[in-house]
Amino acid sequence: MPTTPALNGLTLVRHPLVQHKVTLLRDKATPTKIFKELVDEIAMLMAYEATIDLALEPVGVETPLEQTIGQRVAGKKLTLVPILRAGLGMVEGILKLVPSARVGHIGLYRDHDTLEPVAYYFKIPGDAAERDFLLLDPMLATGGSAVAALDALKKAGAQRIRFICLVAAPAGVERVHAAHPDVPIFCAALDRELNERGYILPGLGDAGDRLFGTR
Repeated sequence: MPTTPALNGLTLVRHPLVQHKVTLLRDKATPTKIFKELVDEIAMLMAYEATIDLALEPVGVETPLEQTIGQRVAGKKLTLVPILRAGLGMVEGILKLVPSARVGHIGLYRDHDTLEPVAYYFKIPGDAAERDFLLLDPMLATGGSAVAALDALKKAGAQRIRFICLVAAPAGVERVHAAHPDVPIFCAALDRELNERGYILPGLGDAGDRLFGTR
């Protein structure tokens, strides 16, 4: 496997199953149905890694044989926040892992001329300061949308946020870390660079178009 440079704030999920599925995602011949299933599966595997340090608290439980002490996630429920629209493709996979999680939404699109994000929707639970958030977007390209989404979450009171993406460009990782150094970034592949249009190379194309069949 080729090595990739370490970047501050970034955790690269190198599990063989994740890497195998990312390779299938990249293939332009992968049909929409399989692409959706792969995004779903990779998101679930990555959420397992991203939630490894969630706080636990003891709880009593009655087994069929006796009383014992188990562990449960402490505090309020986890909240998933996909950046619309492509981030929606990552939600169901993580909900399989954490079915009690709440789901918020942030609507952003990238202006194709300026490459900067434009906001059009924001909705999360009101008790944001008490929750752990997973911000979801398959692609971390220029970093503009991720930074704007993190700005909005923190303005609403969120204090504990992790960002999960599938494929990232170094420039995007560096921009997010510079703006929000307290937010861990998890990705499955750190790609080479951005092209002149702000697309990740080698990348996997437009994740939203491939998820929803609009390519």
